[in-house]
Amino acid sequence: MRKNYILDANILIHDPYSIFHFADNTVIIPVGVISELDRFKKEPTDRGYNARTVVRLLDELRGGQSLAAGVPLQNGGRLRVYCEPQQVFGGSPGPADVEILRVAKTIREAEPDTPVIIVTKDINLRIRADAAGLRAEDYESDHVLLQDVAAADSELPVSDEQLETFRKTGRLPLADPGLRKNQYLLLRPPNGQHGTVLARVDVTGQELVALHTPEGGLWGVRPRNKEQYFAVDALLDERLSLVALMGKAGTGKTLLAVAAALHLTFRRKLYRGILVCRPIIPVGRDLGYLPGDIGQKLEPWMKPVTDTIDFLLDVGGGLHGHADCGSLMRAGLVEIQPLAYIRGRNIAKRLVIIDEAQNLTPLEVKTVITRVGLGTKVVLTGDPWQIDNPYVDRNSNGFVYLVNRFRGEALAAYVELRKGERSVLAELAANLL
Repeated sequence: MRKNYILDANILIHDPYSIFHFADNTVIIPVGVISELDRFKKEPTDRGYNARTVVRLLDELRGGQSLAAGVPLQNGGRLRVYCEPQQVFGGSPGPADVEILRVAKTIREAEPDTPVIIVTKDINLRIRADAAGLRAEDYESDHVLLQDVAAADSELPVSDEQLETFRKTGRLPLADPGLRKNQYLLLRPPNGQHGTVLARVDVTGQELVALHTPEGGLWGVRPRNKEQYFAVDALLDERLSLVALMGKAGTGKTLLAVAAALHLTFRRKLYRGILVCRPIIPVGRDLGYLPGDIGQKLEPWMKPVTDTIDFLLDVGGGLHGHADCGSLMRAGLVEIQPLAYIRGRNIAKRLVIIDEAQNLTPLEVKTVITRVGLGTKVVLTGDPWQIDNPYVDRNSNGFVYLVNRFRGEALAAYVELRKGERSVLAELAANLL
């Protein structure tokens, strides 16, 4: 049955191409939503970029046709821009949320046999719609259930002979075709005996390989549990261009990522520098509320990264006379940027860390990854249980979306860190609070 979908502005900003994702149904955009997009279009942020993209798409679709009457879409659906009679000559329609509710009610009365569904990421609007007897849903085209990507404890029973062969050679032919490329496993001997070994399915998916474990650790840091051993292996493998580390606070995601970046860049000299990016969510991705130049504005939001680098330089030793993160940044060896300024770059021969990636939308993740040039490795860290972005949740954020799409690819690895190692108190707080 055909349906009428009424889109809120936050859906269009979240995914400018969402109008094409409703199959052969009718997509309706109230004119007040267009006005809301107009307020964002001049912003030098992803929100402004997406608003401009939507407006251009609508103008292209208009092409000699009437958006008010409806224009056909390639998927068999139709697109309408709905303008209420009182707005034709500039009458004020009131708040956008109220207009969306009013338009939904009007269309339902005009087409009683066709379901009308409001699509919005605004939870309050969905509640208000329900109270008004209207149907409202979240945008689910890019949803990935968190439990579907969470890594299960993977164990593989092997014989004593196979285990001995693996210990000696670091390789073992893989008989199970159901395992993914770059999947991490614990090899267990028969009858539950002691002497388990950690392994990974190699990039071909044909055999098991031993993990990379540097004898001296990573810049003074050593893994403390099996998931951290998995993470270190993925971070150090030159054949892996994309590594995703998921875990709650205190599991060591950022610490391991930065330690590996220092090791690979300055000791193994595989990259010419380190680029660290974080989304600036608490101030709406606008740095104008803080005094000073961009470096001073950015400093409070990048403190977790700079503190981590300073800690590693203390425990693992300085670098060519650089004793702290500030010195490395002034020398151009470490660059810290907000994600809002990464668009349009071509990042080659760098190790890129995207911290707090759970606050990104799927489109923003795509924007970041498509900036990667030759010889670059990207590490994303994220905690989908701590999301500050009001427009994504644990099932719709770009980090979980990326993990789902890249699992099993030869150049990507995913590790879920479960055990907190910051302190006993921090681990208890992460579990209880």
